[in-house]
Amino acid sequence: MIRVCFAGVTGWTAPPVLAAIDAAEDLELVAGVSRSAAGRALSEATASTAEGLVHATVAGALAAAEVDVLVDYTSATAVRGHVETAVAAGVHAVVGTSGLTAADYADLDRLARDRGVGVVAAGNFSLQAAVLQQAAKLAAAQLDRWEIVDYASAGKPDVPSGTARQLAEALGEVRAPLPAVPLAELHGPVEARGADVAGSRVHSVRLPSFVVSTEIVFGGTGERLVMRHDTGESPDPYVAGTLLAVRRVAEQPGVRRGLDTLLFG
Repeated sequence: MIRVCFAGVTGWTAPPVLAAIDAAEDLELVAGVSRSAAGRALSEATASTAEGLVHATVAGALAAAEVDVLVDYTSATAVRGHVETAVAAGVHAVVGTSGLTAADYADLDRLARDRGVGVVAAGNFSLQAAVLQQAAKLAAAQLDRWEIVDYASAGKPDVPSGTARQLAEALGEVRAPLPAVPLAELHGPVEARGADVAGSRVHSVRLPSFVVSTEIVFGGTGERLVMRHDTGESPDPYVAGTLLAVRRVAEQPGVRRGLDTLLFG
């Protein structure tokens, strides 16, 4: 039985993931983390049937219950501290929260390896998003020009989204795209060309009606290849990938980034 603590237990992503944990024979929800619901029973604060309490902090939850895996769906400002706390306690971590940089993951990887625990982090735990990233890496090995467009809701503060950042960094391990007009030679504000993330130009659009959409455009002479993944207003697409990560995070120490590392690695 894999004992799970869910950080962000009252958040948007939690309900279908908690229901899937309750239904699984090999998983058990033993604790939750939410400042707004701290001190309440899991069954009162959520729709889960699990026993146990909601705690104000990850440290408090891990001290109060025996936990094998921390699942984090919280915020960009809190996630690094949560993962560091879990790793220090010898608890594996599944990270669905965006906002961590490549440097953050490098630091966490060293900590996790030192402690002999695993971390699986994905900007998007959707199976279709993982397929998009794998397909984009295959395309980047053959095509030499691309840019990424990152769409999300007007209220999303972290830019680019974790999905787009992870895609750019994964492509950076394949190769750097050929540049367009150098920034120093542009006429107008250079910000219009987006941000450089691991060598890719990434453009973040923040508007109502979007949840998270990620688009990569490969351009060639006389032709164009566009790959895009869109999610709707339900967190259901993230359930299967999250549970897959929970079940496999202990397989090896250190950080593995992207659901595609589990599906295709």
